[in-house]
Amino acid sequence: MQYRNTMGAVTLMAALGGTATSAQVIDYSKYPDWSGQWARVPDGGPPRYDPGKPPRHAQQAPLKPKYLAIYEASLKDQAEGGQGLDIAYRCIPSGMPRQMSGVAPFEFVITHDITFILFELMTQQPRRVYTDGRAWPKEIEPTFVGYSIGKWRDSAGRLDTLEVETRHLKGPRIFDQSGTPMADDNETVIKERFFLDKTNPNILHNEMTTTDNALTRPWTATKNYRRLPEVQWTENNCTEGNNHIVVGDQNYYLSGDGYLMPARRGQQPPDLRYFRAAEKRNRQ
Repeated sequence: MQYRNTMGAVTLMAALGGTATSAQVIDYSKYPDWSGQWARVPDGGPPRYDPGKPPRHAQQAPLKPKYLAIYEASLKDQAEGGQGLDIAYRCIPSGMPRQMSGVAPFEFVITHDITFILFELMTQQPRRVYTDGRAWPKEIEPTFVGYSIGKWRDSAGRLDTLEVETRHLKGPRIFDQSGTPMADDNETVIKERFFLDKTNPNILHNEMTTTDNALTRPWTATKNYRRLPEVQWTENNCTEGNNHIVVGDQNYYLSGDGYLMPARRGQQPPDLRYFRAAEKRNRQ
């Protein structure tokens, strides 16, 4: 409860920074207790779109033939030591819906008009879920997390469920690290329904449905998060200690002794024409 009272004080002080008429005192007793730090419930596998099914083909993603072929190519490249469609190694944000798969711990900050979802991992951008009743903007710059509008639903006089719709996403984005693809048109629409488990208040469910033109139908899955008993926030910078080197469309590794090395079997070195020209000039 100390966390929630603190957030209420911060929100109140922010409101008092404006005019007297804009100040609002939020009754947090109406909202669910989502305080603390959340991480995915361990499910015996890597983070993935549908935690109820094994990874890769067993996810049974309803892909159209074109995108199924793209997915197979991604798996083949990864089997050979490449990264496939997964470009997270380049520190590009994974975006929605992947970032809600519990890759890194996160927290909720609930205010009257916005619910923030904040992530520890630097490649996971914060989400802002607007709950002030606004309409969709006519023009907006797409982002990896998209634009989210939500609405609280109540039960027995208490707000206990947050329904969210997210649009205006940009790419490239994929469903998971195996490279399950999404359509290039970025017409993705994601609907979520967050609510606490009825028998365990330390378990949070997220019923998610993704509509995307790479799919033959909307894809629905339930993601489950657990409230961690001890909150520890650590700095996680993707670029720090990253040994991936991208040259053109090829990914290489930087060895421990500082030399460029192949990332997969049979990979040829990059074009060094400019280095050779410099070497030739030096000899002259």
